[in-house]
Amino acid sequence: MNCLFIYNPQSGKGRLSKKENYIVQKLKTKFDVVDVVKTHCSGDANEIASENCGKYDVFVVGGGDGTLNEIINAIAQKPSAPKIGYLPAGTTNDVAHSLHISTNIKKAIKTILNGKVFCHDIFKTNNKYGIYVCATGLGTEASYETAQRAKNIFGKIAYFFNGARKIFKSNPINVCIKYDNVQVKKTCALMLILNSRRVAGFTVNKKACLDDGYVDVVLVDSPRKKRFSLLSLLWTAKLFLFGINYCKKKKHITYLKLKNFSAEIESTAKINLDGENGLCGSFDFEVIKDGLEIFVPWIKMRLWTELNTYCFLSQLRLRLNVYLLYCLVLEFFQNTFCLTLHIGA
Repeated sequence: MNCLFIYNPQSGKGRLSKKENYIVQKLKTKFDVVDVVKTHCSGDANEIASENCGKYDVFVVGGGDGTLNEIINAIAQKPSAPKIGYLPAGTTNDVAHSLHISTNIKKAIKTILNGKVFCHDIFKTNNKYGIYVCATGLGTEASYETAQRAKNIFGKIAYFFNGARKIFKSNPINVCIKYDNVQVKKTCALMLILNSRRVAGFTVNKKACLDDGYVDVVLVDSPRKKRFSLLSLLWTAKLFLFGINYCKKKKHITYLKLKNFSAEIESTAKINLDGENGLCGSFDFEVIKDGLEIFVPWIKMRLWTELNTYCFLSQLRLRLNVYLLYCLVLEFFQNTFCLTLHIGA
């Protein structure tokens, strides 16, 4: 077998560049041929994968979720599509966490060498493909508008700072979802289409099935038709803090489990596709079952408990931090409101 190692040297503060020789040597213990290509700018990974699809048995992809998305768009639904080995080196690495692929390079390499192949669903929005998230609305632009330098320096916090600057300027979006002769019309603060356990660093749907041919669609209502609403921000925060299963029966949340559908959205709405700027406006959505073969670790039943405990404690700490932030924001608005009343009096 032969493999092509495609990686983004800027991801993860250059970790992959420093470990390139080690990675290649380890890959040579399994593959007869190991070729290496670095990306230099956005779109390179897609071009490299397109040119080499069918020439290699495996693509080893090093980078973040955006780099993986470029590869998927190059090989999706191709009869000669190679298997994928993933070395996550991005900022949030949501796909890797959903599949229990370690962000430690040595452990991720072991997954490629000794792991099993998992057939992961992917999806198609108009003429573009994705693997884990399609979203629009509140804060969804932060992931692709945050500069790489800022991500390398501040990590996940860089997304928060970027999103916080624009979140109060966000306008609600009119959405109409059509499926099986059914129409769902909503004025939304956020539309979230998920094929993942985790998004934006939060475990939003820990019970997600990634190979059942369906996606989870979540619409967060906006009480206002044309302006930002603090309530919609609080509802969105609860969704990320407590997850889909807790929130999906709430009145302000619309939850659907769908396969193929169309979404009519105003043309100015930007769609976030796997953390990247995907498209604008309305789109047709199609789930492609088992559309990607990717190496994942063998996890014995005994280890599942340990892994779930670790994930629970990590998520608890993260959620406590966000809850404190939630309280601070609420207190700020309460104080501002009281001050306005006092000045008015």
